[in-house]
Amino acid sequence: MTMDFKLELVLIPVTDVDRAKTFYTEMAGFTLDVDHRVSDEFRVVQMTPPGSACSITIGVGITDAAPGSVRGTHLVVNDIEAARASLVSRGVDVSEIRHFASGGWVPGPDPQRSDFNSFADFSDPDGNTWILQEKGRRERPA
Repeated sequence: MTMDFKLELVLIPVTDVDRAKTFYTEMAGFTLDVDHRVSDEFRVVQMTPPGSACSITIGVGITDAAPGSVRGTHLVVNDIEAARASLVSRGVDVSEIRHFASGGWVPGPDPQRSDFNSFADFSDPDGNTWILQEKGRRERPA
């Protein structure tokens, strides 16, 4: 029998829950799923990126990780140019798109739009970093 291990929730440590909630919902476009405050010592705010089966949680009393310590969480998109433009239009400071070629980074998306080779990144207000990565661009209908 095969056992599924589905990643469904990632904890993101932040200093100011309301500031981070605003960033993720209003700027990054995540959907607010839960905002539950039990006390001043425990609050859970769960949000989900558009189209994702995995959510993130920020809050109080949920992790002892240092705010800003999460690095390189990937958001996989099928059109990195459109994803970047959408984030920038909502005020997110996103790096320029780059791809890997000839042993180094080259500006712009991969010319063949091959899977997993076009990237851009951004940070939340605490410095947790996110990487946009393109996959499935060539599979999209015209």
